[in-house]
Amino acid sequence: MTLPPLPRVVRTAGELMAATAELLGGPPAQGREGERPSLGFVPTMGALHEGHVALVRAARRANQVVVVSIFVNPLQFGEPTDLQRYPRQLEQDLDLLAGCGADLVFAPSEHEMYPDGPPLVTLNSGALGNKFEGAARPGHFDGMLTVVAKLLHVGAPAADAGFRCYFGQKDAQQLALIRRMVRDLNFPADIVAVPTVRTGAGLALSSRNRFLTAEQQDAALVLSRALRLLDGRAQRHEPLDLDSAVALVTSARQVNLDYFEVVDPGTLEPLAVNCRETPFTGEALALIAARVGSVRLIDNAPLGY
Repeated sequence: MTLPPLPRVVRTAGELMAATAELLGGPPAQGREGERPSLGFVPTMGALHEGHVALVRAARRANQVVVVSIFVNPLQFGEPTDLQRYPRQLEQDLDLLAGCGADLVFAPSEHEMYPDGPPLVTLNSGALGNKFEGAARPGHFDGMLTVVAKLLHVGAPAADAGFRCYFGQKDAQQLALIRRMVRDLNFPADIVAVPTVRTGAGLALSSRNRFLTAEQQDAALVLSRALRLLDGRAQRHEPLDLDSAVALVTSARQVNLDYFEVVDPGTLEPLAVNCRETPFTGEALALIAARVGSVRLIDNAPLGY
């Protein structure tokens, strides 16, 4: 059986711009005749799994050219040991991407992204980035926005082509911040959210899952069970009764709950829908984070959609 070709790897911003210009200048590969060409961009830190594959496939369905970036961004890590521990497996990532339609992989060095060392000018995620994951990982979202802004600059195609950037719904706070950054700073990019990919049992896919034992993976399923509990109540317009969902999580062995909140999807401000008696209406987002053993996991569920 013939294996699909590996995507082409480029290492510098100049190589990326030249390669995307070349591909976009060719005949339409995916679009309909006469349709404006477009580039689908999937920023990642590598250690790819089926959740990333879903992003790439979504980009492939809608765009003429698909670019995946792989860069472990040091600005997002508060602890040096966490940065060192993050898996780097470019060859395996390329094998995975070969089967799902990526044309190019932008895999820059740290020097390419930050030639003068840590950048003097960075982005501030503000109040939206200081809560939830931002409270647990100070500075994380400032570093994330800074690198995403750089990637959107170097990855943007020529003005006559569309530009869509794909992010997973699993990282709901990150997604909300990127959408706000794009609006606030007028980036010429459409942000596309792709639903969370889960195991058959319901565990949200994450590069951190590899650090869980089989017993801990079973224990971690309580997070998605609690979210499904709220989603079912929301669909039936029942009171959410968040307290009982919290109790479900806190009763699980090896699971230490950090937060479990129902918030506005755009602002991430808590909503007054947590009482036991008021029927749920409208739209909201349930956010949860917990440590399972030593591994910190996050998950979420849109409610009322």
